[in-house]
Amino acid sequence: MSTCAIALEAPEGPVILVVSGEVGQPNVGNEAHFDRAMLEALDKHETITHTPWYDGVVRFSGPLGRAILEAADAQGENMRVVALNDYAATIPISDFENLDVILAMQADGRALRVRDQGPLFVIYPFDQRPELLNEEILSRSVWQVKRIEINE
Repeated sequence: MSTCAIALEAPEGPVILVVSGEVGQPNVGNEAHFDRAMLEALDKHETITHTPWYDGVVRFSGPLGRAILEAADAQGENMRVVALNDYAATIPISDFENLDVILAMQADGRALRVRDQGPLFVIYPFDQRPELLNEEILSRSVWQVKRIEINE
């Protein structure tokens, strides 16, 4: 990741994502905390795709994973993405760098709530890259994301 030129501001609203570990732009202690407004201000992307969790095609939107890593100036090879229920998946940082993986905040224009796999859901571009529709990648599609731990 490139070094972030602007310091990451402290969140003003409720924190919905914490990025910890190898973080070059912390804003709370040695972690990068993000509220909804901070995530919405990042490079937004839309992915229109089928998934095993929804019927039909869904339009997901949210920040690109790489935009979150850049904002936190995350440095590492892998990250552990942790859900509210403590389910965790290890994802290579290269997935976020090389694929348009988003942390979806909306599905079909509606905010994702906890009951809808929200507030954040790791979404890969399955329809654009059908080879991603496999057990390994599906296990990385963490929903109800609360934390990303960056590892060297």
